[in-house]
Amino acid sequence: MAFIELPDMETVDEPIKKQFEKVKEFTGEVGEMVRILAIRPDILDMTNHMVKTLLFSQSDLDINTKEYIAIVVSLENGCTMCVGEHERIAKLLGIPEELIDRIKEGFEDADLQEGQKQLLRFCIKAAKQSYKVTPEEVEALRKAGYTDSQLLEAVTLVGYFNYINTISNAMGVDK
Repeated sequence: MAFIELPDMETVDEPIKKQFEKVKEFTGEVGEMVRILAIRPDILDMTNHMVKTLLFSQSDLDINTKEYIAIVVSLENGCTMCVGEHERIAKLLGIPEELIDRIKEGFEDADLQEGQKQLLRFCIKAAKQSYKVTPEEVEALRKAGYTDSQLLEAVTLVGYFNYINTISNAMGVDK
């Protein structure tokens, strides 16, 4: 149960009710995270826009890589709610459960290409020690085949998951 009072799903303003209905239609439920964000409709709108842009739109990174980033950064941040949600999404995308488990246990032993592992290492460093990222690390990722646009997208995903993991952890989502 969240650490703060959640808005009642029946008494929120009509625009928020509509967003709740869309969420329920898409995911099957309106979880605590959405209800917490609904305390501030402007923050809910901003977060929804980030999710649509980063996770649900066609982009330079493939969807599986986005989910790998979601899982490893959320693990690094200790956000069990987000790890579970992105594990569920990864399964829906057809990522084998064995691969998801390997990534959660330590992606270095997972059946991923070396470039993917390199990107995930970079994302973890960006999540916790972005000030220590070097030009040489970025260049190594370019040599592994990543474009500057893909690297920006990966770092933006890291920033998003730092943001949403912080809210989840600090507000006690599903605690």
